[in-house]
Amino acid sequence: MDHNDNVQLEILMKREELFKIAERKGLTNEKTVKCSQELDEILNKCQFQNFTQFSML
Repeated sequence: MDHNDNVQLEILMKREELFKIAERKGLTNEKTVKCSQELDEILNKCQFQNFTQFSML
């Protein structure tokens, strides 16, 4: 499993966690918002890594 696979798995796991929390607690609950922000951070990190890889080509 390479780094990209690890990041994709991390994204999928965080999304699943977000969906479960949102379903139980609602979309505006503090825990839902926090999990959503954590997912945003993962996605931003992934996008930045992809951008820097392609800009080096």
